[in-house]
Amino acid sequence: MLDRMFYAIGWDIGGAHVKVCVCDNHKIINVYQVACPLWQGLDQLEQALETLIKKLPCNKPQHHAVTMTGELVDTFTNRHEGVYHILQTLKILIRDHSNLLSIFCGPSGLVAFDKIDDTYFDRIASTNWLASALFGAKQFPYSLFVDVGSTTTDILLCENGIVQTDALSDYDRLISQELIYTGIVRTPVMAVVYTVTEDDHEVGVIAEYFATMADVYRIIGKLKPSHDQTATADGRLKTIPDSARRLSRMIGADFKPEELSRWQTLATQIYLAQRQRIENACLRQLNKKSTPPKYPFIGAGIGRFLVEEIAQHLECPYIDFTALIDQNPSSDFNAGDCAPAAAVAQLIYQY
Repeated sequence: MLDRMFYAIGWDIGGAHVKVCVCDNHKIINVYQVACPLWQGLDQLEQALETLIKKLPCNKPQHHAVTMTGELVDTFTNRHEGVYHILQTLKILIRDHSNLLSIFCGPSGLVAFDKIDDTYFDRIASTNWLASALFGAKQFPYSLFVDVGSTTTDILLCENGIVQTDALSDYDRLISQELIYTGIVRTPVMAVVYTVTEDDHEVGVIAEYFATMADVYRIIGKLKPSHDQTATADGRLKTIPDSARRLSRMIGADFKPEELSRWQTLATQIYLAQRQRIENACLRQLNKKSTPPKYPFIGAGIGRFLVEEIAQHLECPYIDFTALIDQNPSSDFNAGDCAPAAAVAQLIYQY
């Protein structure tokens, strides 16, 4: 009965997007995401939060929980400064409006905002992946949790309901390859492939910010318009011809409409290269065991279709993150798209 007396609202504050998940009695009723180019200044975060706060139901009290990765952007001198300024923005826009606010502090779980000091900052910085993986491990104790987002991919081995990692910082996670800086929207094509093959020729890829993976996935029809919130590399339209034109520049060529199939073939080659990189990182985690297990893959993030494809290729079961939570979202996003926000919202019910 007490569960029904408030809305549990989870936030994931990234450097490019802000995501929010609204739960009522454990059930997700809305999930929202807006673009937030935080590297352009804290005013971007303020605008994003104000936009989303207006969408929240207010006929009952609200309990908010926040996780973040936005402290990494170069608006801030270092991560601690980033955490501090994001927390101060949250204080003004959420905490000071008589709502309960907690911050996800990694292994320490949710901590009330008023108890946070700088000794928590390392545990706050970029631990949104842990919230999602812990939630998945609770329901599937033996699994591989994989979240493919717009910018990064997280890969966590879960055994006996415990996330099997000693790496908490981005630095350590990049070493362990539990964090791969590749995603399906913002990643530059030049960061995915150095060469491509065309007409039996190995063609070097130009190291310029001409095209992103959003162009690749638009061309092959795997990117939903609602997930496509980042500006293009040249500031032009997000049509298939414009995407193909940007991709053609990556190999020093010009786009001709009658040659669209050429760029579809090239885009498919690049998408498969990205998928293979993620699959190799998944195998690295599974190979921690002397006999790699056929654990189910839990797929999260807007690029989780890649997780499903990889699971099928490795002959492992696939579980979509959306199947883990009762939900009826009425927006363009769901729990699977915004797993950390959904996870910290659910965590509120444990406190």
